[in-house]
Amino acid sequence: MLAKADPSQKLYTRMRLWEYSDQFVVEPSDGSSGSCLAISRLNGALTLLDELPNSTGHSPKVQTIFGVVGMLKLLAGSYLFVISERECVGSYLGHPIFKVSKLKVLPCDHSVKNSPEEQKKTESEFSAMLKVAEKTPGLYFSYDVNITLSAQRLNDLGDESRLLPLWRQAKPRFLWNNYMLEILIDSKLDKYMLPVIQGSFQNFQSTIGKDTIDVTLIARRCTRRTGTRMWRRGADSDGYVANFVESEQIVKLNGFTASFVQVRGSMPFLWEQVVDLTYKPKFQIVKPEEAPRVAERHFLDLRKKYGNVIAVDLVNKGGGEGRLCEKYASSIQNILSDDLRYVHFDFHKICGHMHFERLSLLYDKIEEFLVNNRYYLLNDKGEKIETQIGVVRTNCIDCLDRTNVTQSMIGRKMLELQLQRLGVFDAEKKISSYPNFDDCFKILWANHGDDISIQYSGTPALKGDFVRYGKRTSQGLVKDGISALTRYYLNNFIDGTKQDATDLLQGHYIVSVSRDMAPKKPKKRVESYASFPLAFALIAMGFFFAMLSLRQVRNDIWQLVFSLFWGGLSLAIAAFVKANGRVFCNRPRLHIPS
Repeated sequence: MLAKADPSQKLYTRMRLWEYSDQFVVEPSDGSSGSCLAISRLNGALTLLDELPNSTGHSPKVQTIFGVVGMLKLLAGSYLFVISERECVGSYLGHPIFKVSKLKVLPCDHSVKNSPEEQKKTESEFSAMLKVAEKTPGLYFSYDVNITLSAQRLNDLGDESRLLPLWRQAKPRFLWNNYMLEILIDSKLDKYMLPVIQGSFQNFQSTIGKDTIDVTLIARRCTRRTGTRMWRRGADSDGYVANFVESEQIVKLNGFTASFVQVRGSMPFLWEQVVDLTYKPKFQIVKPEEAPRVAERHFLDLRKKYGNVIAVDLVNKGGGEGRLCEKYASSIQNILSDDLRYVHFDFHKICGHMHFERLSLLYDKIEEFLVNNRYYLLNDKGEKIETQIGVVRTNCIDCLDRTNVTQSMIGRKMLELQLQRLGVFDAEKKISSYPNFDDCFKILWANHGDDISIQYSGTPALKGDFVRYGKRTSQGLVKDGISALTRYYLNNFIDGTKQDATDLLQGHYIVSVSRDMAPKKPKKRVESYASFPLAFALIAMGFFFAMLSLRQVRNDIWQLVFSLFWGGLSLAIAAFVKANGRVFCNRPRLHIPS
């Protein structure tokens, strides 16, 4: 069983935030006895106070907060991140889990007033990115249990480790506020330091006969190469890949606890897509000669952490994806072994847009691996009777849509094996034999996929209707079309700023006086007026008048001339937009070291 954490290290669960003219003061208000934390609004200095300061002049503003996430220091000011609203979404191994409903950034930037004008301007641009960061989706935390670790890893912690503060137990790669906690760590503020993950948390309970089954699905996003869809692709030189997510499916039944972990992540070599306003920018392989080394580092890291690995590659064999598939297969070829396998499954060719039941062909290929590498299982006495010794690593291009459909299939098969082992199912029974349970399971994985997709691409997952309903629907196809267009807009015109905000929060870009934002090049005359909304409006207007003129051709042959004029104008503007794609794109402005 999991040992209790040291009560003296317990985090504050509720606090009052006092806003004085010269400082913020955080006062524990959950019945705990502890010092107040004061943060200077001039320079962000942290001090502990035995009591609240006396206010002079105006009465301080006060509000309730539920956690201190951390601090960031920019050029001249510091910024405090706090949780002002939370929602309890379930429990993890018996401990309450909360979702951040509202994240608030408090500026400690009075010193900016005395800064040079250029520094003020740069500080203002950086702080604007923090407003974007306030809207970060999918943040979760617990005051009592380390949710950066799977159930198996938690059980493997030694007694001494379990007595440490939660932030010291946390796995850095899944600790979303790892960088923001550094200032608090230096000040030894353990009881204020709340570990936060980004990902997803879904849970349901359902009854089969006399058995009540509790199923939880938790996702943990890695922070090493985090970001948005088009701006973070492939791997870095250390082998850390974009959109790496650990998904853990936990089942609790009659005192038994079973856990199964699988992972997803971008293809582990250096590649990218440069956003240029085309719907599908070309894939570019960077430093192809480095691919085997980068792949080796990636899989060495995976094997250290998860044991045996089977890499399931779902990308197309043909077209641009085919080039990536070929490079992936060749870069991993020399390191394949008994504990590292590679399986390619051309998802689109085999399943098309409608026949996802053909994933059973993939399962036939990996079933032996899944059975042999098992899952984690505790009996009703809390004793470990089974250990997971390998992991399935799945990828497509985005590691979203095809990947989520595939992972949900694998999760379903493993849950059926677990329920057979625990005596709920006989050999003939499947999850689909119990409609209510089946519906809950589908919704669980559909919501899981949507959460991860929203964080990476800005929209819910495509193909989600199959995961949610077990079949493709016409409504789902229409929804996918809308989401695809939305992704196009976000990739080109919104995600550059989001990527900058993410890099600031994760410490991938360290702000210093000598290293501010990339200098802006003087705009050419056309660029100074160019904007996508204006271009889009002109194109739409041109086509509108072209169609209007075409409808009048029967009555007036000159309308054909007008129609050709407006249609030609629209095409000319569209061609100009495509040729000057980088002028219109919202590109990241921070230079991140490779």
